[in-house]
Amino acid sequence: MAQERELPAIDVIEGPEPPIVAFDFDGTMTVRDSYTAFLKWRTPPLAWALGAVRLIPAAIAYLFHRDRGLIKEHATRVFLGGVSRERLEADTRAFAEETSRSLLRPDAVAAWKRWRGEPVRLIIVTASPTVVVAPFARGLGADDILGTPLAYDSRDRITGAFASPNNRGPEKVVRLRAEYGEALRVRAAYGDSDGDTEMLAIAEEPYFKVFTARP
Repeated sequence: MAQERELPAIDVIEGPEPPIVAFDFDGTMTVRDSYTAFLKWRTPPLAWALGAVRLIPAAIAYLFHRDRGLIKEHATRVFLGGVSRERLEADTRAFAEETSRSLLRPDAVAAWKRWRGEPVRLIIVTASPTVVVAPFARGLGADDILGTPLAYDSRDRITGAFASPNNRGPEKVVRLRAEYGEALRVRAAYGDSDGDTEMLAIAEEPYFKVFTARP
């Protein structure tokens, strides 16, 4: 299975690596879950309703296993299974262009812009699929994005599985260290749920639920 391409770093920074400022995306920078919003945005109402019915067994199972990654994979198979990478990337770009003003929290964007003037590397660290959040990250001028990559088959179509573990909780720190080394310095981190606890714990300045503004 081919892995989803990650967003490349926008700037090549010479010399010692600057410290990282990490932002969770859903609920922290946004007013609602971006992946659910994207799936609903691209799915006709009747297909959305039928898909919700198909997800009932997975929703019931979630009450017992509490694994958000599993239910997200089920939703991916139901609503995106078989979609080509090219089509999906075009859809995510259109979604970001249409919804960024209504989805992003103004105070989160203001904080992001303030950090942009500091010698730091601004990164979005999210459990949502990388391909969905990538257009927002590009629009914000992110230096990198660490999301959950979708898996594709030999024809470059979505299988409904993930190409790596769901990027939530401890996995966020695993991904940061894999990308930037064990000695990485997290100057600040922003989150809004227990899925950000470990990332906040390694930050010099942890910020929890500090953004509340709505568009």
